[in-house]
Amino acid sequence: MNTYLRVLGFAKPLGTRVPQYLFFSILYSVFSLGRLALLMPVLKLLFTPDKVSADIVTEPTFDINSPGQYFSDLFNYYFTPYIKQGPLEALEFVCVILFASAMLSSLFRYLSDLILAKISASTHYNLQNATFGKINALELGFFTNERKGDIMSRMTNDMVQVNSTIVSSMTVIFREPILIISYFGALIAISPKLTILALLVLPLSGGLIASIAKRLKKKAKKSQESAGKVTVILEEALSGMRVIKAFNATSFILEKFARETRRFKRLTISIARRRELASPLSEFLGIVIIIGIVLYGGKIILTEQEVGLSGDSFITFIAIFSQILTPAKNISKSMTNIQRGIAAAERIFEVVDSDPKVKDKEGAIKLEAFNNSVEFDNISFAYTDDLVLRNINLKVGKGQTLALVGPSGGGKSTLADLVPRFYDPVDGSVKIDGLPLTAYETDSLRNHMGIVTQESILFNDTVYNNISFGIQNTTQEEVEKAAKIANAHEFIEGLEDGYRTMIGERGSKLSGGQRQRLSIARAVLKNPDILILDEATSALDSESEKLVQNALNNLMKNRTAIVIAHRLSTVQHADKIAVVQNGQIAEEGTHDELMAKNGVYSKLIAMQSL
Repeated sequence: MNTYLRVLGFAKPLGTRVPQYLFFSILYSVFSLGRLALLMPVLKLLFTPDKVSADIVTEPTFDINSPGQYFSDLFNYYFTPYIKQGPLEALEFVCVILFASAMLSSLFRYLSDLILAKISASTHYNLQNATFGKINALELGFFTNERKGDIMSRMTNDMVQVNSTIVSSMTVIFREPILIISYFGALIAISPKLTILALLVLPLSGGLIASIAKRLKKKAKKSQESAGKVTVILEEALSGMRVIKAFNATSFILEKFARETRRFKRLTISIARRRELASPLSEFLGIVIIIGIVLYGGKIILTEQEVGLSGDSFITFIAIFSQILTPAKNISKSMTNIQRGIAAAERIFEVVDSDPKVKDKEGAIKLEAFNNSVEFDNISFAYTDDLVLRNINLKVGKGQTLALVGPSGGGKSTLADLVPRFYDPVDGSVKIDGLPLTAYETDSLRNHMGIVTQESILFNDTVYNNISFGIQNTTQEEVEKAAKIANAHEFIEGLEDGYRTMIGERGSKLSGGQRQRLSIARAVLKNPDILILDEATSALDSESEKLVQNALNNLMKNRTAIVIAHRLSTVQHADKIAVVQNGQIAEEGTHDELMAKNGVYSKLIAMQSL
């Protein structure tokens, strides 16, 4: 119930739309009932025209004790002039009223459904944006532990399921109960005895349906999880298609996909067995009740045990009661949908409720300018339990370049990721201008940083938008200047639409070197105080690497730079070189100082010289 109420909290603004929906639902039920109630005068007019003339009355007065009789007398009062003109004219009058009632009933149903569609769309919009906002607020470690495909499934499949729940729940809460209550009110007015019989038997049907719906939730959650796994496999297959084909692993990935889809199919069928049972079961039980009413009601009429229950009123009673089955069936179907929706909502709220480990603390200040240094003060860090960085102490002054070198897996990229607060250390602190990063607002901190990663992260957009990504009010001249510094302008001009060329998903229409140069151009355009270059030239050919390295050297002048490199020739002129090995600083100094030590650094240089 808490999950359901929480979902409704995203259906804002409910305060104005629910009263509108309720109003239109009431009018819909009134005119739907009126359409059925007109059966009685039509039947009486067709089969007992002589008796109709006897129903002519004077203008009635309302009696709280017999409202049904009041509306019947009111109809007969206005019906009188047409009866005097003849049965055909009376029939025409009833048909006109019937037409108007049907038209208004359809109109108010449309209006209520339209309000419901707005509530549903608002819920989907608010919940989807809240979830996506939380995803973007979470630290990078969250995405290391979670599968991307499963997150995508929660944002798509689960979101659709939750959205259908809102539609179902609104009808269950408002419209269908209003219809049932109004129908039962009419039934009581026609025959209290028959209505009591129906009321005694109908709850049995509701109890059975509720029991079926209750069992659906657990299986529904397993079904949504399985759908998420299918999305995971699909996303991995699409991303790794080159590897799948290169290693002749098509049959393996097909079997893996088929295995999960078989599980999803079994769960879907299992859910369908229960879900689809609800509607025919309620229909069958309704028919059984109608049979009982026909038997009992027929006996009353034949033996004249109840005054006022004539053949035409009995048929009208049956017609109205049969209409109760439709909203009752809709309620039973909605109950099963709601259980599936709640299971999906719980999966979504697992993401929404995730607490970001990296967040601004209360009283955090804005970093207006970078003035002095970046310092790693006794840093230790772990992704899970085992430390990957231990007691790191480093300092780089403003305008200096710190190079991080060493064997792969030593912790160089992890150390660099601590500077923009992608993660927070478990011990110690990273400081800027003497204050720990936690003292600053994270957004203002990152505004002073430019990052070029080993893997080029590009978007399925134009060259221009990829270079100016995240930077407001850029000009063509500024973008072109950044591209020239990154040695990218020449190849961009050669593209079909120049800077307006779409580059495909992850820049798939470009070569590896071209993608990397666009990433560098993006960092150049930001013109940051602190540069973080994680193997920034690794994807370039020798000629491009030389040109881009020269550009980067110019860019790094008067800026603080943290450079991660495996090609040690590119960092020999760094102000400070730190050799990171097994999560610790093995050596530290300039190129000449480290070569003189004849330690790990000199051995790495020797190996690359071979």
